[in-house]
Amino acid sequence: MKKQNPPSIRAYVTVQVKGTRPELFLQKCASRGIPVWDVKKVEEDCCQATIMLKDVGTLRKIRRDSLYKVSFTDSKGFPFFLSRLGRKKFLLAGVFAGFLFFFILSNLLWSVHITGVPKEIEEKIEAELEAFGIYPGVWLFSLATPKDIQRQLLNEVPELLWTGVHLQGTSLHLEAVEKTIVEEIPPGEPRNLVAAKKGVISNMYVSRGRAMVSVNDYVVPGEILVSGHLNEEEGEDSTETEEQPDKPIAAEAEVIANTWYEVSVTVPIQYQAEEITGNRKKKHYLRFGDVQLPFWGFQDPDFIHSQEEKQEQPIHFLKWELPVSYVSREIRETEQIEEQRTKEEAVATGVEQAKIQLQNELGPESAIISEKILHEHTDHGKVELVLYLSVEENIVKEEPIIQGD
Repeated sequence: MKKQNPPSIRAYVTVQVKGTRPELFLQKCASRGIPVWDVKKVEEDCCQATIMLKDVGTLRKIRRDSLYKVSFTDSKGFPFFLSRLGRKKFLLAGVFAGFLFFFILSNLLWSVHITGVPKEIEEKIEAELEAFGIYPGVWLFSLATPKDIQRQLLNEVPELLWTGVHLQGTSLHLEAVEKTIVEEIPPGEPRNLVAAKKGVISNMYVSRGRAMVSVNDYVVPGEILVSGHLNEEEGEDSTETEEQPDKPIAAEAEVIANTWYEVSVTVPIQYQAEEITGNRKKKHYLRFGDVQLPFWGFQDPDFIHSQEEKQEQPIHFLKWELPVSYVSREIRETEQIEEQRTKEEAVATGVEQAKIQLQNELGPESAIISEKILHEHTDHGKVELVLYLSVEENIVKEEPIIQGD
């Protein structure tokens, strides 16, 4: 019956035994397999000791066969703590409601801060963010990734050159840079306009300078198209303000020429395509370190082919980021389709691909006016094409005039 320190998670009680030589009763309990500790002699006929709650029934059986009086003076341990806590339901409800309240507030977006742009562009950004589902009061879990937000803003707000988005606590901070629009200033440096490519001129629009070629002329790279040197007659009749005929000017013109390009392209006759069927499954997890605990959408979909998109959002409580994050996975079913083209369809596809490829290289100002197949060859399930494409484009290139030459 030595003094012990039992673990507090287990329930134990303090008993008081009264009668002649009460320590004999406690010794009898010990001999019957009841652990007894913290034995104290309170009075001559009274002893106090501690036993486990589970041994109370055995102790009562022993007492019925004796003349001792047994009473319980104290109870401790986690089960008793829960029992006492259960009697304070309103306190528990208040604590839970408070925790839930702060948890909700900690995972809502409270503010959006936009810096680096003038007020009118800031209002455009705010309107676009709201259309994208980003505004004060929305759940942080529902926000798109910073990369998606940046891409959306750059696509929808043409005045933006760059955006930086980062989430700090319950605030979204967005830094933006406005595009610098440089107003065209009449260049003062004298210059000629020469051909950048060979071609046949189809149209000319000369605003300043002296045309050196005409429509339907064939030109080669480096040939002067519009000169910055004005002769005396043109200088006298010129509508330009106070230009001296013997002084070179900065020539300005647009010279549209018919140019030619040779493009090679290969098109498979049989190809595989992937289509989204529309079936999808969403799964939700709570992630603790490397462990993911699912709480919605437990079963994996029986998709043979699929695409997956994953988003992760940390969970906050007040200003602290908890070691827990919310993870959502959207799994979309896809279908692999084997397609077969005819040779004619493959040729048509190749021509279209070649035109798109060349148009991307030249830019939207150029126009492809005709195409011709120079070579066509079918081998190992592929159609190989060499095409000759005729284009109308501005071939002007600036060349400075060096004074004194």
